[in-house]
Amino acid sequence: MENFTVLLDGPSMNRAITRIAHEIIERNKGIDEVILVGIKTRGAYLARRLAERIESIEGKAIRTGELDITLYRDDLTPKHDQAQVKQVDIEHEVKEQKVVLIDDVLYTGRTVRAALDAIMDLGRPAQIQLGVLVDRGHRELPIRADYVGKNIPTSSAERIVVNLVETDKEDIVTIHKFEE
Repeated sequence: MENFTVLLDGPSMNRAITRIAHEIIERNKGIDEVILVGIKTRGAYLARRLAERIESIEGKAIRTGELDITLYRDDLTPKHDQAQVKQVDIEHEVKEQKVVLIDDVLYTGRTVRAALDAIMDLGRPAQIQLGVLVDRGHRELPIRADYVGKNIPTSSAERIVVNLVETDKEDIVTIHKFEE
């Protein structure tokens, strides 16, 4: 049996995105040397939303990009080994820039580790920061987010599900508890 609870609805998600946008601008003293890079799939959509919000605040566009980190993962299953092709869609030079990685959920840290490897293959940024919509804990690597929409302590018997309008037709974050 599966039970779930709504953690963020659409308006709550929008407020979290607005707060993260302001924090990115404030911490970096503007956006001139900043590139937002979304980790596909949902992180890329969140990065686009953040870029729109930052542009509405600053009055100018922020540079953006996307990463598909599948081939950088160290925990691939055999079914994925040959099926995925690495995709990096960043048209901007990352060298000496502040790269802000954006993802939907921070859990073990392995996705972020893979994204760090992918970014470093492009050049050496001045700094890499991390923004996530939800931090659920349970890190396996020493990684923490600089910008967090919501911290949700979870157990290993729970799962966080992020639904976005772009992929799932609604904005909602839920926590699913599995019982036997």
